[in-house]
Amino acid sequence: MKRALVERELTEAGPGRAAPGRGRRSVTVNLAESPLTWLHSRGHLSDVQFAAGECLRRDFEAAQLVPGTTMRWDPVRVQGGPAERSLNPTERQIAARSRFDGAVAAAGPGLSDVLWRVVCAGETLPDAERALAWPVRSGKLVLRLALDRVAGFYRIG
Repeated sequence: MKRALVERELTEAGPGRAAPGRGRRSVTVNLAESPLTWLHSRGHLSDVQFAAGECLRRDFEAAQLVPGTTMRWDPVRVQGGPAERSLNPTERQIAARSRFDGAVAAAGPGLSDVLWRVVCAGETLPDAERALAWPVRSGKLVLRLALDRVAGFYRIG
């Protein structure tokens, strides 16, 4: 995994916020680390939950659900060639979209919000909780439930 380490000031007012008259500390933050990896590395997610989240993120990226600005100019398949047995990039994108939609549907409407925000959009749990107007520290439990359902969809564990 690549690393992008930076020093951030940590105060009682929060990261990067100045607290007048208070002592200050700095911490090293890896900007390349996803919120899902952070939770797993600190024991907040099981291996199965982490693997389910990574499968969902991989399908999200393969489905190219983030808006793009270019056009694909992939070659067309010709019958009888070796590409006949495999999917072309567009077909792989459609298959990934189908898997992603199925996994999100398996999580359910009440759980898919935090799942998408943390796993796909890369938001931290506190940011997702604020955006969803949830109580503090409730997102971790909901995320675990959602990842358990997604693991069932992907048949992990």
